[in-house]
Amino acid sequence: MAQVARAPWPVRYALAWRLGGRLPPGLPAHSRAGFAGAAGGQGPAATARKGSPRLLGAAALALGGVLGLYHTARWHLRAQDLRAQRPAVQLSLSSRLQLTLYQYKTCPFCSKVRAFLDFHALPYQVVEVNPVRRAEIKFSSYRKVPILLAQEGESLQQLNDSSVIISALKTYLVSGQPLEDIITYYPPMKAVNDQGKEVTEFCNKYWLMLDEKEAQHLYGGKEARTEEMKWRQWADDWLVHLISPNVYRTPAEALASFDYIVREGKFGAVEGAVAKYMGAAAMYFISKRLKSRHHLQDDVREDLYEAADKWVAAVGKDRPFLGGQKPNLADLAVYGVLRVMEGLEAFDDLMRHTRIQPWYLRVEKAIAEAPQ
Repeated sequence: MAQVARAPWPVRYALAWRLGGRLPPGLPAHSRAGFAGAAGGQGPAATARKGSPRLLGAAALALGGVLGLYHTARWHLRAQDLRAQRPAVQLSLSSRLQLTLYQYKTCPFCSKVRAFLDFHALPYQVVEVNPVRRAEIKFSSYRKVPILLAQEGESLQQLNDSSVIISALKTYLVSGQPLEDIITYYPPMKAVNDQGKEVTEFCNKYWLMLDEKEAQHLYGGKEARTEEMKWRQWADDWLVHLISPNVYRTPAEALASFDYIVREGKFGAVEGAVAKYMGAAAMYFISKRLKSRHHLQDDVREDLYEAADKWVAAVGKDRPFLGGQKPNLADLAVYGVLRVMEGLEAFDDLMRHTRIQPWYLRVEKAIAEAPQ
């Protein structure tokens, strides 16, 4: 009897979410706890109070295992069918997609997505969103940018969150699975942040949904995959929060930043003038709150310099990129975040006072030389 290989645990994690919150074996304890809480699951104390009969519990567990095995097998068979059906000569996967990116040009999360799309030579149209009215994304209940609309044949998919967009598209390029199937592995869930505000988070967003052979071909080993995920998350959780405090550090820098934002963004004449001066004043004071919230140093430049040098140390001296001979998703994420400061005093200071410039220029060159 042929054995069915198990999908990597992120895939089983997503499948478990779709099966009512049952988590597969092998999921780290902290992920189990966070998932159960976010999905509205009952904690151990609540479960004990219910006192469910053991027989029913065992039956439910067995049913969950059978369903989980079924979905895992179905996922693998589907991936195998797709690979078997690929003709020797076919249009590239990227040519099947028609992509439209809704963005603010100066948003670091949007810049991350553009860096990924450009490096992978994925053609896309840009819709610049007015940050005040946001009429361009009135079709969407998800009100943040970036939003990516992906047309694949008759199927139109909306992808939200920069890291989900990148992971889903990279999975698509490597595995050839239909995009509409891939995005089901990144389910949204509601959570409450440290400020008590409800936010939408996405499961598995730093994972590529690949089978073992595809993952081995792409990464060469588990260490490289783990390293890429770690630094992608670092870019989102830490590096991006250093941008605003640095570009709005002083009144002069805040004004220069908003001059750039208005010039590159989508504003009317009056709207732009108001945004430039009132926005600069507001963000100067808001940046001070951000500095306190993220426990930054008195001179926030020092935090930016330390982050850059930490990144350079992670890349090391023996490889041009974290990804080795070419940028990986972490390289593109860090580059995309930092790129939004180009032309501003903070960027010039960063290049002058840290060791990041050679790496930065290498990524810039790799993106520019990507085949079109």
